[in-house]
Amino acid sequence: MLRITELKLPLNHPEDAIRPAILTRLGITEEDLITYQIFRRAHDARKRNDIHLIYTLDIETKHENDILSRFKTDPKISLTPDTTYRFVTQAPQNLPTRPVIIGMGPCGLFAGLILAQMGFRPIILERGKEVRERTKDTFGLWRKRIFNPESNVQFGEGGAGTFSDGKLYTQIKDPNHYGRKVLTEFVKAGAPPEILYVSKPHIGTYRLVTMVEQMRATIESLGGEIRFQSRVDRIEIEKGEVQGVTLTNGNSISSNHVVLAVGHSARDTFKMLYDLGVYLEAKPFSVGFRIEHPQSLIDTCRYGSNASNPILGAADYKLVHHCKNGRSVYSFCMCPGGTVVAATSEAEHVVTNGMSQYSRNERNANSGIVVGITPEDYPGHPLAGIDFQRRLEAHAYVLGGKSYAAPGQLVGDFLANVPSTAFGKVLPSYLPDVHLCNLDSALPDYAIAAIREAIPAFDKLIPGFAMPDAVLTGVETRTSSPVRIKRNAHFQSINTQGLYPAGEGAGYAGGILSAAVDGIKVAEAVALDMTGGNK
Repeated sequence: MLRITELKLPLNHPEDAIRPAILTRLGITEEDLITYQIFRRAHDARKRNDIHLIYTLDIETKHENDILSRFKTDPKISLTPDTTYRFVTQAPQNLPTRPVIIGMGPCGLFAGLILAQMGFRPIILERGKEVRERTKDTFGLWRKRIFNPESNVQFGEGGAGTFSDGKLYTQIKDPNHYGRKVLTEFVKAGAPPEILYVSKPHIGTYRLVTMVEQMRATIESLGGEIRFQSRVDRIEIEKGEVQGVTLTNGNSISSNHVVLAVGHSARDTFKMLYDLGVYLEAKPFSVGFRIEHPQSLIDTCRYGSNASNPILGAADYKLVHHCKNGRSVYSFCMCPGGTVVAATSEAEHVVTNGMSQYSRNERNANSGIVVGITPEDYPGHPLAGIDFQRRLEAHAYVLGGKSYAAPGQLVGDFLANVPSTAFGKVLPSYLPDVHLCNLDSALPDYAIAAIREAIPAFDKLIPGFAMPDAVLTGVETRTSSPVRIKRNAHFQSINTQGLYPAGEGAGYAGGILSAAVDGIKVAEAVALDMTGGNK
């Protein structure tokens, strides 16, 4: 097949406009075109009142070689790449041990799925509960202020990504098209087929719950085993080689291949690894606040007269500002038509995050507004970043009134450095509550100064961004893992053979899609090592 990229059509073009556009672009007749399919659809909103759709199309014609010859210097017309996923190996019969996966977020889920599809019958250990029970516990904090340290936004089947916008796009390089495998498996599990072609696919929490359950059933049908409420307290290591794991209940599982896919909030696991001598190091991450605006304001600023067009949906944004003090402030995990959620994994701490449902039809837009920090800001041992996060989260708990309410402040008051006393036009979505105060002490001075400089700069790009009634809630601290567990070319820990650090918690991903892709890569490495392929 042939691929055409950057085929531009008006936003509201008729459904039957694509086929004639292909004929015109290639200079062929109706009889020459056999079929076509949409591989990607994006939009160009640089002129908000003159928005165009940009298509990537895969077509089948009767005269492929002739077309390639005529357009051999045109980079926008080429052969369609083969995105078919092929397993690197298959498990032999009677393997002496089974691979163990710690964690069932996107990374662990896909590592388990790929290993199961290759016949390795993985054992997946998840410290939290299955996804529907976990959802009840999460709502318990949001609605009743009842916190469960082992079942919350961070811990449980599906990982932190389950309570998010469900974004399925990434900027990682993906020459082997692993991302296509991820999207295809999601569709099999019940995701809307449009995620295969829209440029910024998302799913939303409620759909993710059902999909995770379906993928669990697939893994189990292929011989995989999933154990919930099974926290790993120790990885057994002898002479630099993994021997297995020991659970909180005292049970042990022998394995020479352990995938560590614990997510960015498994602080007790990081401490256990550090104490065992597994090599890890501090890495940069970011801290800040969540900001909420009326979604209608963002839609109008981004799409003008095309706001509310169903093809465009709720508008998003991506912002960055380089500050005078050398810091960079940027928008993080922007959730159109979403809500701000309580995302702590430790008692008497407050952490914020954002999520959306598939419809993205809540009244507010929210995004993290965060400041990049580095290990130089929290010098010391490799776990110093965790201590840094904890101090901010514990202080946020105090600022919020010691009740899991989030401390909040109106943007106008934040810029003027005066406490807020009443909400205006924007009502916050965070549950269980937002306690108005002055956020001046919620972050380090350099971060507060940077955000105060950035918000007016963002207002020049999105008029109304600095509206006085917009609401800030704190604190956003779990933007990425504060540690990196270094690994070698075969995806194993650089000083612990058989331990495979993976995904966001190990410092190798950021978001659902990149974490899932990393899970596939690590699963392949495990499979090859178990069959003698990694020699």
